[in-house]
Amino acid sequence: MGARAQYVVVENGAWQRYYSHWAANRVVDDLLPGPAAATRCFRANREIDEWLDDVWCEGAALVDHDRRVLLWFAFVDSWDDYVAARAVLARTWPGWDVRFAHDGMGDLTHHLGLGRDLTRTPGWFETFEPSGFQGTEDTTPWSVVSVRLSDGGVRAWGSCWEPVAHVAGGPGLIDLIAASPATPVPTAMPCGGVHFDPQAHTVSLWAVQTVTGVPGWPLPGWEDWVLDFHGDDHTRQAGLLPADFRFPVPPLAAALHRLADGHSAPLPDMSAPLARATGAAGPEGTTPVVNPAALVPHEPADPTPAELAALRRAIDDALIAGAGAG
Repeated sequence: MGARAQYVVVENGAWQRYYSHWAANRVVDDLLPGPAAATRCFRANREIDEWLDDVWCEGAALVDHDRRVLLWFAFVDSWDDYVAARAVLARTWPGWDVRFAHDGMGDLTHHLGLGRDLTRTPGWFETFEPSGFQGTEDTTPWSVVSVRLSDGGVRAWGSCWEPVAHVAGGPGLIDLIAASPATPVPTAMPCGGVHFDPQAHTVSLWAVQTVTGVPGWPLPGWEDWVLDFHGDDHTRQAGLLPADFRFPVPPLAAALHRLADGHSAPLPDMSAPLARATGAAGPEGTTPVVNPAALVPHEPADPTPAELAALRRAIDDALIAGAGAG
């Protein structure tokens, strides 16, 4: 199986879809050099006339030049990798509305006026009847779930579940969570969090990954509850957590350096001087030989040296901003 990706480019009132069988893990890398580079990259892929669904599409981007909107989603390894990418995109896409597509393909089709259910069959959102809740004994949970108790206090747990899984279990899961044993305080930022307030009938949720279906609230079983969705902003839940269970917000320097390492400057284009060398006469009795691969020019779909230099400056600016904030 590949890591399938879908791209949509909107320009001059028209839009086209493109497909890559392998590039879902590269969506962020392909976006970082800016709108022109990303558009060239996406248009170099195969144009298709169909939509991938949320199961098969593991990464996607919609570049709307008419409205200067970028929508994207892809898997990221950690909270700091996601936030570092957002910090750089804000600098390399100036004047654009850059949004993470939390609803997956639903956000892309909704942006085009096609609704959120174009790629989804009725009843596609899977729910379950909770029989228990198992937090994680690891100090690096995937998400953090917190509950306001009947006495007004708040408890929190590390969880190995993705954020959306906590709402897939319905309100019956809340009592099971509240009765669970304590879990270790996280030593790394989770990729999302959920806070339940049974008295206010409110669910608060944030994530740095897709939470597909949540924008279509209410989900099954939550018809009389209110959703307070915060996108990728963890600070609301952070303000509710008990003093002995805090988010350990890490510095972004390491994640920004990883981005820089993945976008080194390209080798200079030596095709012209090498071509001249092959035409020059060699010493008597010899024939000039040049490796044909050395004559391959810069790939047009790749970022140009100027675009890569601008990207490196953006990463440096983000590093400086992060150092100042620290």
